[in-house]
Amino acid sequence: MITRRSLLAGAAGLAALPVLSRRARAATRTVVDALGRKVDVPAKVERVVVNFNFEEFTAVSGVDGWKRVVGMSRSLWEGWRPAIFAKYTPIIPNLAAMPEIGNTDENSFNVEAVIALKPDVLFLAEWGWKALETQRAQLEAAGVPIVVVDYNAQLLDRHLASTRAIGAVMGAEARAEELAKLYETRYRDIMDRIAAAAPKVKPKIHFELGRDGAEKIGNSYSGTMWGKIATLLGAENIAEGKLPGPWGPLNPEMVLAADPDFIFIAGSSWVNRPNAVKTGYDTDLATTRRTLAPYAARPGWAGLKAVKSGEIHAIEHGLARTLFDYVAMQYIAKRLYPAAFADVDPVKSFAEYHAKYLPAPFSGVWMASLA
Repeated sequence: MITRRSLLAGAAGLAALPVLSRRARAATRTVVDALGRKVDVPAKVERVVVNFNFEEFTAVSGVDGWKRVVGMSRSLWEGWRPAIFAKYTPIIPNLAAMPEIGNTDENSFNVEAVIALKPDVLFLAEWGWKALETQRAQLEAAGVPIVVVDYNAQLLDRHLASTRAIGAVMGAEARAEELAKLYETRYRDIMDRIAAAAPKVKPKIHFELGRDGAEKIGNSYSGTMWGKIATLLGAENIAEGKLPGPWGPLNPEMVLAADPDFIFIAGSSWVNRPNAVKTGYDTDLATTRRTLAPYAARPGWAGLKAVKSGEIHAIEHGLARTLFDYVAMQYIAKRLYPAAFADVDPVKSFAEYHAKYLPAPFSGVWMASLA
């Protein structure tokens, strides 16, 4: 006989079933992420956690997409790009109070916090996916589907796959496809122009992170981010093969020995970094140049080709590993091959991208020469 007590006990047992079991009974669909992984997600995604690539998420899903975001690695946006975060806070109503999940870069990623948010999907950057190798099982056991995005690798296919994956999860396939096609068009135009320029000698480039001031050697990049961009643009990255990993400080004697033709110092809007190269929404040209000037005055740098010819530049660090990094590629390529890119205006390109795909108005200085 079925008693009231047995019915209550059965109801309690159902309520205690793992999230995975409940989801298994719901309608799902399959999404392919940046790594080619096939991930089953709910047919209707209502709760999302975002680890990185916040502006890419915004461009694809719009401000309305943020209504479904229940948590994020806010330290990666608010901490790394505070001026950009401040620009979006009044635009995205729930951004200011968004729960923090930590991040793998600072060993603060909180798996329990993610699970407690009961997300339908966790968007995770590829470098975060690697770092969480031992914790993935815990997330998967809790029924949290992980969709990996990867703009860091600077690979065309991964840029496109990441964009389409975000669109598929958020139900914004048309918008994602439009953005993917825009990126591919700009990317291929840059590659075609460089091929037509056919330089006989590869120009030498030095990239350095300008976060801590000219007195401290900042990171250079090899095979990823700025290093990969240099290679794509047909240049010789003087840090290639000379770093202990994908990034790290390059011995200053190596810079002097290489005598680069072009120098790019990556700046941003970091807080509590008084000597950083300043770029971004709230920066003017005079400030960018004033904070870049100490780099040209480093010991021995006055004799470098790049400094003597005025080819030392500030460029926003956030322009690498993004859906709009073609803007940075245009700027750098225009310096390397001025004739081939005479009709290309990277600042106009970035302003147009803002006007069509981002809710924040374009302003400030994102790339500029010292001269």
